[in-house]
Amino acid sequence: MCAHETGHRCSILIVEDEPDLQDLLRLTLEADGYRVAAVGDGRRALTHLRSTARTCAIVLDLVLPVMSGRRFRHAQLRDRSLAWLPVVVVSGSLDAAREARDLQAQAFVRKPVDPGELRAALNRVCHPPTPVPQRRSGIDRERDAG
Repeated sequence: MCAHETGHRCSILIVEDEPDLQDLLRLTLEADGYRVAAVGDGRRALTHLRSTARTCAIVLDLVLPVMSGRRFRHAQLRDRSLAWLPVVVVSGSLDAAREARDLQAQAFVRKPVDPGELRAALNRVCHPPTPVPQRRSGIDRERDAG
């Protein structure tokens, strides 16, 4: 779990090559109490993930140098030790929402990034709703007992 309420047991990895946006994302998430690491391409993201166990979610741009976000995501999904990590895709391309779905990303935020939208996406990814057990009525209990 990547909840900042849980004492910062993990961090968010930002994979973004635009320095200004990388800084904005980092400052936004750090202000919310998350630990943040940032890299500028998919290859460095894989290296980071394989060298640290603290990451609990990834904010991923699709258009990156060296190794694109698409290639990174395919490599991540093939690696059993990394496949479980949820991904929030951030992109401004026209078909980015469809591409995020195709890449099995858990959330998508369109560029230019609205910090509130990113927070909401990470909250959904890091804190999925817990199913509420249904209470059985007295009639159901009587029917099952008899």
